[in-house]
Amino acid sequence: MRKTRSHASRTPPGQRQLRVAEQVRHLLVEVLQRGHFRDPDLMNANRITVTSVEIGPDLKHATAFVMPLGGENADTFLDALNRAGGYFRTELATRMDLRNTPKITFKLDHSFDEAERIEKLLRDERVQRDLKKKDAEDEE
Repeated sequence: MRKTRSHASRTPPGQRQLRVAEQVRHLLVEVLQRGHFRDPDLMNANRITVTSVEIGPDLKHATAFVMPLGGENADTFLDALNRAGGYFRTELATRMDLRNTPKITFKLDHSFDEAERIEKLLRDERVQRDLKKKDAEDEE
């Protein structure tokens, strides 16, 4: 009987997964900086930041998290990047020494929005008041 993993019991990525994911990230950045694209939506692709890449345990599927500079035209860039997935896969295949080149899916990186939300919460006057109160208690 075959065991299935639930999302909650997923094991953390191994060293090889992390190493390959970082290599994929670097190569994607190189390809984006070169900018040899036919798609007019990718003409300013050198303004796209690849923040991280997650790769599956079988190294066949990768998710690249990206964000355009300033967050401008994010949906347009995202659609264009996913349309050009085959091109990226071909470019990776020529530069990586893997049995199978991973299929890449691009997603927007929302970690910047989350960081901004946390910053706003920390600057809230109620939080500042509580922090000052805590510091005063610690000094006593």
